Amino acid sequence: MVAIPLRADFDARQLRLIAKRAKDGPQARRLLALAAIYDGASRTEASTIGGVTLQVVRDWVLRFNARGPEGLINGKAPGKPSRLTDTHRTALAQAIEAGPTPAIDGVVRWRLIDLCRWIWDEFGVRIAKPTLSRELRAMGYRKLSARPRHHAQPRARSRRSKKLPCRLGGARAPARYRSRGYRGVVR
Repeated sequence: MVAIPLRADFDARQLRLIAKRAKDGPQARRLLALAAIYDGASRTEASTIGGVTLQVVRDWVLRFNARGPEGLINGKAPGKPSRLTDTHRTALAQAIEAGPTPAIDGVVRWRLIDLCRWIWDEFGVRIAKPTLSRELRAMGYRKLSARPRHHAQPRARSRRSKKLPCRLGGARAPARYRSRGYRGVVR
């Protein structure tokens, strides 16, 4: 088997300097193994320096030849691709902006579970609630929830009927604020 030659525009000294300045430890280790190859070491010796097998050294050589020293930096794994395409996202945004039709959709406001069902009905794409939540956040939507209100609470409750601590002047602050060292009360 013939060994793949390294690029001619670098030498061992340059790779060692790049490895010395590298912020990524694995990249520096790979550069030092390739510098040994430039110095005339065998691929087996380079694999010992790098702590890997011959096949991995071959992969490093291919990556280095294609992209240079930056090709030896660990990249982030791409992960599983999204189930929603751009056309799905566009239709979803239009449905959210238009709001549900109670007679057709059976709801008066969209919840995540309702949107999951709508996506299934429209496109046949099954998507979980947490995944849809992540997708909606990436699209710029936020979950809004109204402040809970007791069913027996009057609609327009005035601010003066709420129990607030006494501020400047007037009556003395209730004992519950004095005993705990509440700082908002001026005596």
